[in-house]
Amino acid sequence: MTAARPNALLDSLDIDGALARLEPCAPCVDVAIVRRPLAEPFRIAGHIFEDVETVLLRLETEGHVGHAEAAGVFYRGDMPSNIQTALVDAAPEIEKGVSQASAARLFPPGGARNAFDCALWDLQAKLTGLPVSRLLGMAAPEPLLTTYTVGNGTPVEMAAKAASYSEARAIKIKLGGNADDESRIATVRAARPDVWLAVDANRSLTPTSLLSLLPALEAAAVKLIEQPFAVGDDAALAGLDLPILVAADESIQTADDLERLAHLYQAVNIKLDKCGGLTDGLRLAKQASALGRDVMVGNMLGSSLAMAPAFLLGQYCSIVDLDGPIFLKDDCTPGATYRSGHIDCAPHPWGDGR
Repeated sequence: MTAARPNALLDSLDIDGALARLEPCAPCVDVAIVRRPLAEPFRIAGHIFEDVETVLLRLETEGHVGHAEAAGVFYRGDMPSNIQTALVDAAPEIEKGVSQASAARLFPPGGARNAFDCALWDLQAKLTGLPVSRLLGMAAPEPLLTTYTVGNGTPVEMAAKAASYSEARAIKIKLGGNADDESRIATVRAARPDVWLAVDANRSLTPTSLLSLLPALEAAAVKLIEQPFAVGDDAALAGLDLPILVAADESIQTADDLERLAHLYQAVNIKLDKCGGLTDGLRLAKQASALGRDVMVGNMLGSSLAMAPAFLLGQYCSIVDLDGPIFLKDDCTPGATYRSGHIDCAPHPWGDGR
């Protein structure tokens, strides 16, 4: 998988300059929780999703409405009910007048800050009549090669799912941290010998089990190992000589986490629900790139409304994992399109300035 834009372009992205050009506004706040059923259960190590509950935020002023969707970070206790409460509690201050810089003051990193930041970007786009990409000084977004994720299951089930992704050019498989992982890797590779392949352990491995998997990973030409160990056990990577790129996901949420752990990882998976929105996502990407790390964008499941701001961040990423809507029974309208292994958010469900 290769970047749609060289990461070096992050150096020229002037986030503070873009924010300074935006006018504060005093929008009315409306918050709702929506439950979106999945087409089938989705399994990762230690968790099964049968639906995804998200928070929808509307910010309205001068006849214009900015929208955003956030799912939060379940493994940090950042749940939709807490996000809704935080947004409702902050509504009186938001309605007095806010800017993008208010996000860090009003909310900690997580789903509430993500919803606020992305809804405000959408509202600013409508107020100015310019897409968010233009407001940020970006080139016009292009379709991005994205991974298609195979949830954890039996090796036969996972191979069948990989084969069903006929258009996919990149696949990520969820490991279980048990004796079937070697077979999962081998059978998926046999089913799809043509794709870029990654594995996501979701904290389910140990140094011993990871080293035992290395022959299978190398035989299958796996290009990325995501979050092999539990949060807090990251230092165990220092003693391993791994020939495959290792990315942090759950271990890195904020800039402080990245500064502390970057020496242990070659890549960082940035999710807007983790870091707190597009603004913080771009800042984290710039920091990771400055540290010489590959930048990856991921998602916590959700509709195309949640993918659209992450799609802008993805323009600067070497690894893109924005396949959340393909797991839903029903996506929002308009939705992202998935074609020839790529995601495209044009026409945008968010941020197009119309």
